[in-house]
Amino acid sequence: MAAIILDGRELAKRLQTRLAGEVSELKAKGIVPRIASIQVTGDDASSFYTRNQAKLAEKLGIAYNLIELPNSITSDQLAQTITSLNNDRSVTGIMLQVPLPKHLDENRFQHQIAPQKDIEGVHPENIGAMAGGGDELVPCTARAAIELLLSSNIPIKGKHAVVLGRSRIVGKPAALMLLNRDATVTVCHSRTPDIGRHCREADILIAAVGGKPNLVTADMVKPGATVIDVATIAQPDGSITGDVDFKAVSEVAGAITPVPGGVGPVTVTILMRNAIIAGRENSSR
Repeated sequence: MAAIILDGRELAKRLQTRLAGEVSELKAKGIVPRIASIQVTGDDASSFYTRNQAKLAEKLGIAYNLIELPNSITSDQLAQTITSLNNDRSVTGIMLQVPLPKHLDENRFQHQIAPQKDIEGVHPENIGAMAGGGDELVPCTARAAIELLLSSNIPIKGKHAVVLGRSRIVGKPAALMLLNRDATVTVCHSRTPDIGRHCREADILIAAVGGKPNLVTADMVKPGATVIDVATIAQPDGSITGDVDFKAVSEVAGAITPVPGGVGPVTVTILMRNAIIAGRENSSR
């Protein structure tokens, strides 16, 4: 029996309807969530994402200001830009488009953003809050994966979840969020022996490796398991795939996300959710 398809586009639409209502309520109180998005020019993928972000922000009624900086910008100049935005009370949310040029330290500048304005949820204070059970300004892609489970009424409590990948913005946060919801969690990475054995024990499998199309094959999946594919890998022919062999795994899994159309649409929606949370919180400061 083929797996149930967890449609991220439909979920994103439902979430956006709710978020638009929240923005309207804030505006009625004189509060306008305002995003400052910093982009150092030169990366086409970043430009694609900023266009999508700006389009959705406008749809929801969130102000979105794209700050484009030259590729030659120095560390001191970028630091000054972020400091200025941290101090600007009209700006309620800040994000930094990545990747940055090699001469700029991504971690340094993401961590320089004021934690209460960090709508990507990657500041150490926000990660620490999440480790303590918080669920507000959290990493967007990881939260999107969890939202797909919650919205589909897929049980998490008491289940064995396996996360493939240990990145600071997806794998580790996803593992924490699953732990916070009472799952037993195994995190696998490049040094884990016999990854297939761990995957076959998973009730919930989150694949967040990237760069390895069809890494997860049908023989690695427990029958009836839920499979969330976070990766988006561009192929030479222009198509997009994930870490999971979608066609084959769909015949084994109980539920699965497609790529594209799974986690991706929900991720940008969670970014706007975070922007609304930051707008609400910063307006009271």
